Amino acid sequence: MKGIILAAGRGSRMGNARKNKPKCLLKINGRPIIDYQMEALRNAGAKKIGIITGYQSSQLIGIADATFFNDEWAQTNMAYSLTFASDWLSSDECLVSYSDIFYESKIASNLAESPSQVAIAYDPLWENLWSQRFADPLDDAETFQISQDNFLLEIGDKPKGLDEIHGQYMGLWKFKPEGWQIFEKILKKSIFVRSKNVHLTKVLQDAIDQGLKVKALPNLGSWGEVDSSNDL
Repeated sequence: MKGIILAAGRGSRMGNARKNKPKCLLKINGRPIIDYQMEALRNAGAKKIGIITGYQSSQLIGIADATFFNDEWAQTNMAYSLTFASDWLSSDECLVSYSDIFYESKIASNLAESPSQVAIAYDPLWENLWSQRFADPLDDAETFQISQDNFLLEIGDKPKGLDEIHGQYMGLWKFKPEGWQIFEKILKKSIFVRSKNVHLTKVLQDAIDQGLKVKALPNLGSWGEVDSSNDL
């Protein structure tokens, strides 16, 4: 198993707190965010970890086992970045992590143990955390609806109410090679039809609409997202 961290973006919503660093190098309790990610991924069984870089890429050289440079990072999004690690995803099971989140190792391990071709982690108790981050949790929330057997049905739209949110998508995935091959075909089509700047959740919805089964795994461990200076 391998781990992939998506760290190409500028993190512009961090403002001055970014200090011309990739967001994953900002520190929480004295440690860069990426340290927490790499520790959790390795504890979950990742033998190698690769970082997809872009903004200030030189600052991320040598931190992991490999780097993949998205030379169009300023005009693209995480969906496009993911294609740069296609060789890894096509040949081995991979855990894929956003670079602005931190999470307990057991959350990554839960994903690693999933037999599904594609699986994502979510927080069913999301409202408590979002209420601490936002005056109105719905301001930043997206739809997230799952079936009774925990397969994802809908993600990424603006919700009309809390009943459309069964949990919070965490930005942590698991792909088996056969799942990635299906997803990559839909991803490339989505990039062509929508744009290179398409959001990863939009591609995920495209994949679900085209029949891909995506397992949604509930997690109750500690985690967080660093999307703004207030979060930090």
